[in-house]
Amino acid sequence: MPAAPTLPELYDAHAAGLFHYFTSFTGAEADAKDLLQELFIKLGRQTVPQGIGNMRAWLLRLAHHQAIDWLRRHSVRRRAEEEAQAPVEMFAPQDDPDQVELARRLSLALTVLPLEQRSVAQLKLWDGLTFEEIAEVQGIPLNTAASRYRYALEKLRSELRPLYDELKPS
Repeated sequence: MPAAPTLPELYDAHAAGLFHYFTSFTGAEADAKDLLQELFIKLGRQTVPQGIGNMRAWLLRLAHHQAIDWLRRHSVRRRAEEEAQAPVEMFAPQDDPDQVELARRLSLALTVLPLEQRSVAQLKLWDGLTFEEIAEVQGIPLNTAASRYRYALEKLRSELRPLYDELKPS
């Protein structure tokens, strides 16, 4: 059986995705960085179990539980959702003004989504997880993960329809 990855290997491979996932919960970069640091401190104090089939899904599940605990600890779920309404930079800076506008409009559209839908959409679209993995990470039924994703896409389509109409060839 191969050795479990080292903490630096885990960090190098997964920190960016975990950071974005935490940001989807907190809406604040500083809080997401704190949660990421806490997660890796916890990992440093324990031994990573052998035989984990999908390390990314396992780490995202730990991150999900930690984010939920953070929301409960701070008793600010409503405040966190309100703060998360502010656009978070999820896209790389662009030089093309059209790409900048597209990223801005998509970021704004994402803020309209409820937290549950936004986190599922992020895991599916940005992290490439399957619905089975999303269900495992978030501790929800498979059908719930799929329906949250479907609702998120419907809302995004509705929010982005004016942009599509503006950009489509005449």
